[in-house]
Amino acid sequence: MRISKDKVDRIKEAILSVLYKSSPKPMFTSDIALEIIRDEEFTKKVLKELENQKLLVSIDKNPQGIVYSRRLRWRLSSKTFEAYQAIEKQKLHYNELDHTYA
Repeated sequence: MRISKDKVDRIKEAILSVLYKSSPKPMFTSDIALEIIRDEEFTKKVLKELENQKLLVSIDKNPQGIVYSRRLRWRLSSKTFEAYQAIEKQKLHYNELDHTYA
């Protein structure tokens, strides 16, 4: 079964949103897949695409510096995090009643 590019883009947005909400704590691939209700292999493929686009950073070591043999954790890249912060800041200043920014 093929998934349209539009739906894959929406899944990518959902992944970025999940990682932004968990920031600064990185998440394992399996945890992200659980959050977005998708298969782990498909989620890993999408995560790799986002990493190639420089939107995510993969972490292959645990906090003690030992390399994971079969796992990866993920976090937003600095640029992506800053972009999400700017969007959130803009949302805070938007007045829903007047449809204006404060």
